[in-house]
Amino acid sequence: MKLASTRLVASDMTKMVAFYELVTGVKADWLAPVFAEIVTPGAVVAIGSLETVALFSAGSAEPRANRTAILEFMVSDVDAEFARLKDQVEVVHEPKDLPWGNRTMQISDPEGTRVALYMPVTDAAKERFAGR
Repeated sequence: MKLASTRLVASDMTKMVAFYELVTGVKADWLAPVFAEIVTPGAVVAIGSLETVALFSAGSAEPRANRTAILEFMVSDVDAEFARLKDQVEVVHEPKDLPWGNRTMQISDPEGTRVALYMPVTDAAKERFAGR
């Protein structure tokens, strides 16, 4: 089994797609006016409008309701990414080192989902991510 993508339901497709294009540096593939994908080397962020929910099961998902998931992107330099983004996005926390060996920062997308940019900094963390 392979995790193919993470899909976010958006009340404002334009703002959400622009945010993820800014953060990733990847231009979205608009597959329909109500659906776009940001395809990165390691994962896909799919963004669907609220209208897409009814295609599956009405009311099964809602925008601006996430309080559990954090999307994580591995970057080569967290501090450089922070400097690039800090004045353009909502910052949750500035770069800091975590006990499991990563340096990370968190921002919030326009609908409230937390997005972490991180890099392994300890030898153990670098080894753990070497094959990913």
